[in-house]
Amino acid sequence: MSEPASISSGIALRYATALFELAKEANQISAIENDAEALSAALADSPDFRELIASPVYSRADQGKAVDAVAAAMGLSTLSRNTLALMATRRRLFVLRQFVAALRERIAVEKGEVTAEVASAKALTPAQSEALASSLSASVGKTVKLHTTVDEGLIGGLVVKVGSKMIDTSIRSRLAALQNVMKEVG
Repeated sequence: MSEPASISSGIALRYATALFELAKEANQISAIENDAEALSAALADSPDFRELIASPVYSRADQGKAVDAVAAAMGLSTLSRNTLALMATRRRLFVLRQFVAALRERIAVEKGEVTAEVASAKALTPAQSEALASSLSASVGKTVKLHTTVDEGLIGGLVVKVGSKMIDTSIRSRLAALQNVMKEVG
């Protein structure tokens, strides 16, 4: 990991740990879990929000006001809103994506869950998602929560990442392997 990336991860981890510990003391873990989901969706769906948190053009005060307004509109908990306000005051909103990831990880550990990143060529049906989560739970020995994305470039199949393990059953990887074998032969 490069030095700036590790510094950003360290900053995000400290804020996530602080928020998690405060939520745990206040028995509000489910509230901050919902907040993490909402923030993740906002980061994924809103280019304006991503620009707001990353751009040095906005002053601390402007970022603070805007983030507080967004947090209020999203219905975030007081703990999360206060954490975001502190991050804005200290010019740390640029680590928001890593903060959300670290917060999700802390919550998952607390709940005894593991998150599996699943990429598929087309959206999984609820029955397929349930079957995959059940199969992974049996394999891992913990409750598995799926985070699914669609990648049409896979052509077919799945790419599943659980912790440091990756299972790639996509047609794209099979075609690449076949291409490599053909290069060796020919």
